[in-house]
Amino acid sequence: MSKLSLFTAALVLSAGTLIWAAAEKDAARVPVLLELFTSEGCSSCPPADRLLEYFDNKQPVAGADLIVLSEHVDYWDSASWRDRFSSPQCTARQQDYTNKYHLNGVYTPQLVVDGQFGLVGSDAGGATAAIREAIREPRVPIAISNVTRDGDRVTAHIDLPEASRDFKGARGTLFVAIADNRAESHVGGGENAGASLAHVAVMRVLRQVGAVDLDTASAKDVTLTLQRGAGVTGLRFVAFVQDTRSGHVLGVAAQKL
Repeated sequence: MSKLSLFTAALVLSAGTLIWAAAEKDAARVPVLLELFTSEGCSSCPPADRLLEYFDNKQPVAGADLIVLSEHVDYWDSASWRDRFSSPQCTARQQDYTNKYHLNGVYTPQLVVDGQFGLVGSDAGGATAAIREAIREPRVPIAISNVTRDGDRVTAHIDLPEASRDFKGARGTLFVAIADNRAESHVGGGENAGASLAHVAVMRVLRQVGAVDLDTASAKDVTLTLQRGAGVTGLRFVAFVQDTRSGHVLGVAAQKL
């Protein structure tokens, strides 16, 4: 074999090794749900919005597949102006976390990591530490398939394979959500009046599908109805299983439409 052939063979083998190593690394990544409770009316929120976008785009924590949701609360809204993405459902969800954590009250920006760790949404170091803790927890596997959109309706199939022995006899609650990939606003009121803000993974729909037994395989078909104006920049579909009592997220998966 010539020197050139030897070099080419070595290059191919090296490339194959790198591709295999990268695939192995991706396969080992643990999905972690990051929920940012935010508002366009809060002057402290834009840095947290940018941090969430950084986590989403760069995936900077080794071993973690970060699945993000931006959840806009409505308690910053006023009679003269409201955050167009705000929802009382997001406020209620944050309040539920607050009750579980025994905090004095809700605040923005708040980042909740896997339903277990709550911290100031712009705290990059604290978030990274929480993510590293979260990936050590056992996971419920979730598979999303056949996601389609027809007008304002999105349908999907969700498979929950039999979980590991860590979840023997356990039950959880299956949630599904739809989020805009990206959104931008020129803010007309609140503390950010006049500013142009960008957001990632803005939650538009959240539905509690129902209870699931984690030690047996199951499957669900779901249909969600989009709000008017949702999906202009593309959508992402998120499914997660949560422990009803503790609020811990036991498994999460996402797929872009």
